[in-house]
Amino acid sequence: MVRRVMTLVVALVLLIGLGVGSRFLPMPYLVAGPGLTLDTVGENEGEPVIRIGGAESYEHEGSLSMVTVQYAGGPQHRLDFFTVVSAWLSPNEAVMPEELLFPAGRTQEEVSEQQAVQMNDSQTNATAAALGEMGIGYEAVPVVGDTVEGLPAHGVAEPGDIVVAVDGVTVPTSFPQEDEEAAGSTAVVEMVGAHEPGDTVELTLERDGERLDVEMEVAENDGGPAVGIMLADDMDFPVDVEITVGDIGGPSAGMMFALGIMDRLSQESLTGGADIAGSGTIDPAGTVGGVSGIQQKMVSAQRAGAEYFFVAAESCSQTTESAASGEIEVVRIETLTDAVEALETIRTGEGSLPRC
Repeated sequence: MVRRVMTLVVALVLLIGLGVGSRFLPMPYLVAGPGLTLDTVGENEGEPVIRIGGAESYEHEGSLSMVTVQYAGGPQHRLDFFTVVSAWLSPNEAVMPEELLFPAGRTQEEVSEQQAVQMNDSQTNATAAALGEMGIGYEAVPVVGDTVEGLPAHGVAEPGDIVVAVDGVTVPTSFPQEDEEAAGSTAVVEMVGAHEPGDTVELTLERDGERLDVEMEVAENDGGPAVGIMLADDMDFPVDVEITVGDIGGPSAGMMFALGIMDRLSQESLTGGADIAGSGTIDPAGTVGGVSGIQQKMVSAQRAGAEYFFVAAESCSQTTESAASGEIEVVRIETLTDAVEALETIRTGEGSLPRC
């Protein structure tokens, strides 16, 4: 009997010790929870989130809110066992391996810098998409960002070179083009892509104010023709768009930025007074891309009082897993045009909304 009691006591002590020890055991996981909701046509710390210069700007009722995910944990701030388990049991939070956000060999500072770059790019892309959707022209000049080692352009083209022409044909740089033809870097890719591997292509480059013609043999890369030039568009807009969101990073607010810019430039409200939230990347052509964390972002939107949640079609599968599913209307979006048409449906009450 004494031996049995002693065994139970020892087991209990070990169990308590394990519980106490695990309380301080750092876990290599992140916890994602509902984050900040910020109205792109409203204010942030007393200043407009979107400020327009060089054109008339308007204010309307309603909201077009971007939503974020708040992350806890990371290599420098490891979570304990009980925090991770508690989050795993919560309907509003998600647990994920920290390498999804912090790949091996990268510091939190490097990740933050990358997210800042993505945020800046998303704002530029949103401006281009919004102006394009409204039929407002702008210039997009294709500039060499880098070249791929082992492909023909490496050592020939240099970062900062402007691609002026392909095979003597001037690269169009004005948006929008008639018949929706490509311009800028997209046009360069299409013009080079019209060749077969083994063909010779001539590029006219502008470097330090001087033009030079270079010929190279088209190679095959990833199953298609390529010369190994990584391009970015240097965009010149007829209006100045300044977007201020503080320390928020990443590309997922692109769609809502584009809608916010359009609302600021439109005499009539896009929302008709409705409160809209959403998440999705955007490219200059207006294509909306999927993002992660939709479950938590929907909860953020619901808590902020949004009536509708616009989500990229690629992210639709995440919506049913959210604790806010059924509490907020989810609208499937593939392009900026889809979003504008959905807003018209909400504003007028005519037609039906695309659902996930």
